[in-house]
Amino acid sequence: MSASDFSATFPTAPFRHLFSSSYLTTSSKFSFKLQHHVSNGETRRSFRVVRISASSLWPNTDSSVTPPLLAESNGVLEVNGAVDSPYSFLKCDGSKTVHAAERLGRGIVTDAITTPVVNTSVYFFKKTADLIDWKEKRQFSYEYGRYGNPTTAVLEEKMSALEGAESTLFLASGMCTSSVMFLALVPAGGHIATIIDPADVDALEAALENNKVSLFFTETPTNPFQRCVDIKLVSELCHRKGALVCIDGTFATPINQKALSLGADLVVNSATKYIAGHNDVLAGCISGSKKLITQIRSLHFILGGTLSPNSAYLVIRGMKTLHLRVQHQNSTALKIAKLLETHPKVTQVYYPGLPSHPEYSLAKRQMTGFGGVVCFDIDGDIMRTIKFVDSLKIPYIAPSFGGVESVVNQPAIMSYWDLPRLEREKYRIYDNTVRFCFGVEDYEDLKDDILQALEVI
Repeated sequence: MSASDFSATFPTAPFRHLFSSSYLTTSSKFSFKLQHHVSNGETRRSFRVVRISASSLWPNTDSSVTPPLLAESNGVLEVNGAVDSPYSFLKCDGSKTVHAAERLGRGIVTDAITTPVVNTSVYFFKKTADLIDWKEKRQFSYEYGRYGNPTTAVLEEKMSALEGAESTLFLASGMCTSSVMFLALVPAGGHIATIIDPADVDALEAALENNKVSLFFTETPTNPFQRCVDIKLVSELCHRKGALVCIDGTFATPINQKALSLGADLVVNSATKYIAGHNDVLAGCISGSKKLITQIRSLHFILGGTLSPNSAYLVIRGMKTLHLRVQHQNSTALKIAKLLETHPKVTQVYYPGLPSHPEYSLAKRQMTGFGGVVCFDIDGDIMRTIKFVDSLKIPYIAPSFGGVESVVNQPAIMSYWDLPRLEREKYRIYDNTVRFCFGVEDYEDLKDDILQALEVI
């Protein structure tokens, strides 16, 4: 094993996209050690461990503020760690996205079908005795906007129902969510581990054996090549060594993959993408046990990164059609992936729904759909690939994914342009790779657009 040290105020753009562990936001209080395994003499890194070496992250983060427990106010009972919800009559995800946290009442007194936006930064007490009751935990209040909001609380309960979680915390962005989670759960001297090559299970076992790993963190499927991590397997390996497991499920969504039911302790989502689904709001969330989410929430009370009530409303609105959008995007992406795989001007297609994908069997086992993103290599150089992208008429050339509008980009340019070409290629980021993120346009129109752009080159 070799190691290198680094520290920075913020990770550089290419580092942010290349390494899941770089979601950490560092400051002068922190230093991190990057350790990696070199497998079979290759320079490709298969596994990474980041060590937190600060002597103390924060002073005591215990908060006198008790976060809102809408589930309790709506009659939810916990039995052996499971949530017996009044929404148990909603068996399907599509019904949960529409009705959970709203159909049987919410923490806002109204007969409106839609959840109101509560635009306030502070909450008042009718008399001093009420304030004292709140301070001594006999009465509930949000008290201050950083500690909660009725609109956001509805959103959090809805997401918990969809993920099958005891609790969910929404924050201002996906990056904010990951950063607060790392800082809250990884103690001084602890390590964060993440997989680069999902097939290299030996590297994970070695990292767990040789390091004090507090948290294992990975996305699955991964960006951009959609490699899949065996959530059940890595959860079993990590739990034997006392490490928590957090899965970034943004590419999958809870419609296609239930990470918590597969053994993960936590699942994070950049709700900016599929969850909100309209390219009009930034948001992030993390779901898991009440114990872990409360620990993260307590630090969030101090750090901020609060989701605005208006943003919470937009995510609620977006979630009501999540299942419809994702099912359509799944269908379009799979059909286009199969089409591209047979096209003479495409040399390779990366999509977990194809039998040619290295984790196809795993994806079928732990996913119910394969997502709306397809990556593929054009038979040609960077200029021929640019010509293809520029010839497309429907998708926007843009970052992100999961919205109703299709977007397309070349990862080598959009995310890694500040790395030299040879450095990009070490991570298999080639100049001729295209990432196509399908929206909800009609399949026939998208197919015709892609075929005409291929014909142009």
